[in-house]
Amino acid sequence: MRVLVIEDDLDVAAFLVKGLGEAGHAVDLASDGAVGEERALSGGYDVMIVDRMLPRKDGLSIITSLRASGDKTPVLILSALGAVDDRVKGLRAGGDDYLTKPFAFAELLARVDALARRRAPEESDTRYVVGDLVLDRLARRVTRGKEVLSLQPREFRLLEYLMKHAGQVVTRTMLLEGVWDYHFDPQTNVIDVHISRLRAKIDKDFDVQLLHTVRGAGYVIRDGDA
Repeated sequence: MRVLVIEDDLDVAAFLVKGLGEAGHAVDLASDGAVGEERALSGGYDVMIVDRMLPRKDGLSIITSLRASGDKTPVLILSALGAVDDRVKGLRAGGDDYLTKPFAFAELLARVDALARRRAPEESDTRYVVGDLVLDRLARRVTRGKEVLSLQPREFRLLEYLMKHAGQVVTRTMLLEGVWDYHFDPQTNVIDVHISRLRAKIDKDFDVQLLHTVRGAGYVIRDGDA
């Protein structure tokens, strides 16, 4: 899941980015309202977390602009303002949920997941299928045939990205940006390690191999050896 965080408090922002990343989500961060609005309006996010009090443009104005453009991406408002009137204003501005600071990360994560599920009926790509391999984004469940596969959060994100681009060769650069949020090649073997672990889980005990290395190009997941 791709999440946009718009938060100017550096400590809170770092806490959110780290926690959401460890939970298996791809996170983009904007530290002021103007940049946040630009990224929000660019689209492509599953959920947005927006602080209410921001420099250059406040969170409610961002949400109002988002709704005026027709964007229905779920928004969780974060704020130190916890009075009933403040929460009502946030929801009436177009927010889908409201969480008061300080907050427990477990609760924030549960609310983010709930917002993603609420949007799910409008989405067509909540489930990816390649051969007998099935990935359910909402249940965060992977099966091959009748067997349930146990994947770590990063392995799940890697498989999700590969299955989203099934039949296409995915380069290292694409994986670094789409799964690890690196916008440069840090000269690391992290991709090779995770591909090896993923292949051991989805292919090792099965007759048909789905995950293939394309020498000099990248990786592809497809049904069969064709």
